[in-house]
Amino acid sequence: MRYLYTLFLILLCAFASVKAAKTTNDAGTKANRICGKWQSTEKNLIVEVYPYKNTFRAKMVWFTGGVSKAKPMETITDIKNPDPALRSRKVLGLDVVENLTYNSKSDSWEGGKIYEVQSGKYWNAAAYIDKTGLLKVKGYWKVKLLGKTMTFKRATAKP
Repeated sequence: MRYLYTLFLILLCAFASVKAAKTTNDAGTKANRICGKWQSTEKNLIVEVYPYKNTFRAKMVWFTGGVSKAKPMETITDIKNPDPALRSRKVLGLDVVENLTYNSKSDSWEGGKIYEVQSGKYWNAAAYIDKTGLLKVKGYWKVKLLGKTMTFKRATAKP
């Protein structure tokens, strides 16, 4: 009987660890849904979201207009950056969203920062994927209700 009890405990622990691993993996899978290339609904910007040290970042991989319509996007630099040492860095490839963390309770990404190239300012950022599969990214200052939301769809190719 003692051996059956020990065997039962071993099986129970094994089941619990498998279930915990599956739950962790499911959360990771849900969190990673944000990864990939996203095109703004205005079709003027494509960002690529990628994981970075238990958070998510987004870098600018294609854009048109906005900063300068007269120059090729590969030559445009971060001229509005408040740090003079960063004003010569290229905008193309620049991380414009940082530190988003997945919140499984709200099924959203929170606590990030978004960089607005046009002004050189950082804003708080949050994101979620709606029921239609659109990515909604909100930039705000302190209060989410007073922000601006950008909408993105999965990018299939450059426009």
